[in-house]
Amino acid sequence: MTPKRLPLLVRVNLLIVGRVGLAAGLVLFLALMPSYVRLMFWYGLAAHGALASMLLVFSLLTISLVWSAGQRLDAWAFLFFNLRGPRPLWLDRVMLGFTQIGNGITGLVMALVLFGAGERLLAYEIVLGILTLWLVVELTKALLHRRRPFIRLAQARVVGHRVRGRSFPSGHTSQGFFMATLLAQHFHAPAWAALLLYGIALLLGITRMYVGAHYPRDVLAGAILGSAWGLLGAIVDPYVLIRLG
Repeated sequence: MTPKRLPLLVRVNLLIVGRVGLAAGLVLFLALMPSYVRLMFWYGLAAHGALASMLLVFSLLTISLVWSAGQRLDAWAFLFFNLRGPRPLWLDRVMLGFTQIGNGITGLVMALVLFGAGERLLAYEIVLGILTLWLVVELTKALLHRRRPFIRLAQARVVGHRVRGRSFPSGHTSQGFFMATLLAQHFHAPAWAALLLYGIALLLGITRMYVGAHYPRDVLAGAILGSAWGLLGAIVDPYVLIRLG
């Protein structure tokens, strides 16, 4: 093994270890979850059909990655969000900080707060949703191998560090739309509150292009996948409450 290949091998092994660890974390969480909650989730999902329309759109977006004209359009739209207009240092810092809302740690912290506030079912839904959604995103990235835009586009601007891994779909965006959908449905949020939640999720998706981490189709796919995941959680929610009541 040459010294030049060693860093690449380390990165690949870290990605594999991370995915295995994520799957192990999901199994452990399911094992520690109270059995009645686990059964209620299953009954709730079994009582409703899959969200076929969202999954169909997500599948079509995945297939569209082989479309060369689509890649050119994707690159043009990415560079618009990534380079167009002034980019002062304070804006870079704000966008880089805001994009962290979409990482799993933020969701887990929120779940702990809700658990302590008595919203235990919602806390379980958030943790289970984050772990399963994260696993789906990572498996999709591993299968599709779409390179990050800053690798393919020489003029791309990177804010912060160059993120590892593949590009499609956007995990941060999927987590943001998952949380927005689940919270809006669980609390029966009024229109203004729902718009606020989805506005935050949308801005989160824009930050992923601003910092140079994702193409627009990555963000759109993440938004659809995350929203579908949130709706599945919302479908389970009332069914579980009825069963527990």
